[in-house]
Amino acid sequence: MQLPAEAVAATVLIEVVRISALPTMRDVPYPGTVVAHWAGSEAAVALTLIESLPGSEQHRCGFSPGWSVRAYDDSLDLALFEAAFCFTCHEVRMHGTAVPPVLAKQFFDPGALQAQTLLSLFRTAAP
Repeated sequence: MQLPAEAVAATVLIEVVRISALPTMRDVPYPGTVVAHWAGSEAAVALTLIESLPGSEQHRCGFSPGWSVRAYDDSLDLALFEAAFCFTCHEVRMHGTAVPPVLAKQFFDPGALQAQTLLSLFRTAAP
């Protein structure tokens, strides 16, 4: 999977969000509960896992993401990007100030070791 390289280099904090609904407007954060904040090596591990997700073809489910990550630079102002993951239809949707349109929708293999490890990290972070 491809993330915006400059945003990855600038990321100092990742919020992990347990998504509760789809956004009502385009390019707004996914609603849900922030269940964890990852910084330092935790953020680096998560970004490495996400970047190493192998591609897949789209599977139709209507896009029902359960988790997202929001990446912030040291200003902690607006998210550089948010990536919402649907492990059913294999789709990731990204938006944010650093996301070019070509990266906005990608597909990943949810059965791959990297995806299962990422999902385990998400589940461990949830209360």
